[in-house]
Amino acid sequence: MNVRGKPYRAVWMEGRHVVVIDQRLLPHRFKLLRLRNHRETAEAICNMTVRGAGTIGATAAYGMAQAFLEGVSLAKAYETLVTTRPTAVDLKHALDRVLIEAGDATTAVAVARRIADEYVERMKRIGEIGLPLLPKNARVLTHCNAGWLAIVDWGSATAPIYAAHRKRRGVFVWVDETRPRCQGANLTSWELLNEGVPHKVIADNAAGYFMRRGEVDLCIVGADRIAINGDTANKLGTYEKAVLAKENGIPFYIAAPTSTIDPHCPSGDAIPIEERDENEVHFIRGVRVTPRGARAANPAFDVTPARYITGIITERGILTPGQLKKLWTR
Repeated sequence: MNVRGKPYRAVWMEGRHVVVIDQRLLPHRFKLLRLRNHRETAEAICNMTVRGAGTIGATAAYGMAQAFLEGVSLAKAYETLVTTRPTAVDLKHALDRVLIEAGDATTAVAVARRIADEYVERMKRIGEIGLPLLPKNARVLTHCNAGWLAIVDWGSATAPIYAAHRKRRGVFVWVDETRPRCQGANLTSWELLNEGVPHKVIADNAAGYFMRRGEVDLCIVGADRIAINGDTANKLGTYEKAVLAKENGIPFYIAAPTSTIDPHCPSGDAIPIEERDENEVHFIRGVRVTPRGARAANPAFDVTPARYITGIITERGILTPGQLKKLWTR
């Protein structure tokens, strides 16, 4: 997608370096970082220089390719990369694929690039498949950032939105700020501004207000892991938005590539939930907002039970949660 009119992806590889957009600095500063080895790439995933299931997966794949180029222990490099973000299943899928398909460094780089390219093609397809769900002048609520920064290009939740905008269908987006790291306010709003999509940022606890007033037509969010029964792990706060949507009769969709579905995960209870540093809650942009001595809890994700999900928009079609088991047992 575009930054000041110039096309970018969230991550790519140049020579032996992985190049990423430093998402920690947005929306105030646009900066590219060159990650020189697999350890730097792992750290960029861990400290959220890059984030989002697909971008994490592609970045990890490039990191594994770097390990091949470096000639280090592939088993140790794999362990370093796979433990960076435990909830996102795309990360493990990408690493496994590089190890299985690559016999040497040249092949590893090619496989990693192919993984990134496939994400882009899947996101375009999700946009095409999800577009008919948006009526003319649709008002869409989204949570966190499931845009092109999160999945290499186009995004998952944003792909149908961008498709509708390019067809001049008058789409409008409510953007949850998404505390504590404010990925909605910082990243999704920044993306939408660069693409010229009309939107407003709202406080996380304002969603119910707008739903009850009839100002939300549908919700589309991303996913970090989808269990085979349809339970879905996504950014903290997704669960409550789904409950509110059901209460107000509003369709609630997950948009994600099939690589985010974990056929070995029976339900949301089996999804590991990452616990992050409590200082992310205590501080906003370096300013403490809680009393000294107060403690904070900071789970990064929650699980939305399948019963609250209207459908899952994938590159293979719009699936109901009940269809996932059938899809993987064919």
